[in-house]
Amino acid sequence: MEFPSKLIEDAVNEVAKLPGIGKKTALRLVLHLLKRDEEQTQRLAETLVAMRGQVKHCRKCHNLSDHDVCSICASHKRDHSLICVVEDTRDVLAIENTAQYKGLYHVLGGIISPIEGIGPGELHIESLVDRLRNPEGDPVKEVILALSPTMEGDTTAFYLQKKLRPLQIRISTIARGVPIGGDLEYADEVTLGRSILSRVAYE
Repeated sequence: MEFPSKLIEDAVNEVAKLPGIGKKTALRLVLHLLKRDEEQTQRLAETLVAMRGQVKHCRKCHNLSDHDVCSICASHKRDHSLICVVEDTRDVLAIENTAQYKGLYHVLGGIISPIEGIGPGELHIESLVDRLRNPEGDPVKEVILALSPTMEGDTTAFYLQKKLRPLQIRISTIARGVPIGGDLEYADEVTLGRSILSRVAYE
C-alpha cells in the first residue's frame, strides 16, 4: 500500500496494531481523524494519553479504576459478603450489564494456561486468599467462580476450589446450560449434558 505521507503511514501502522483492525480499517480511521477538527483529534490523543498514564488497578479486587479502590469495592450498596471471581475486566463489565449481581469482584488477571506459560503464580490468587482470610469489613460468606467454560477455565476453577476449601467458605460456580432461545439440536453434548445435571425446579 502506497501512502502519500510518512506520517499517515506511521499512524496507520500503529492503529493496525489494535486487535481486530486491519490495514484498510486503520487507514479509514486515520483519514477520518484528518477530516475532523484538529481540536477534536487533539482531545482524542489527550484522552488516550491520560487513560494510559492514570488508569490503575484497584488494590482490593484488581479491576481497572481511576482510584486506588474502585467504585464497586468502595460502594456501601454492594454485598461485601459475596465475591465473584473473574478472569479480567471484560467479565466484570459483562456481569454488571446484567444488573443481576450486587456483590464484589476479584479479577485474576488471566487463567491457568501451561501452554502459554501462565501458572497460579502469575495470577492474583494469593491476594484473593488474603482477602478471604483478612476481610476489611464483614466476612465473606460465598465465592462465585465465574470463569469461562474452557479447559483452562475449568483447570483454574479446580485449582481455586482446592486452594479455598480450607477456608470453609461456600464456593459456587455460575450455571452452564442451553441459552435462552437456543435449539437443543444445536447444543453441543457437553453443554447439554451440564444443563441436564444442573437442572432446576420448574416454577
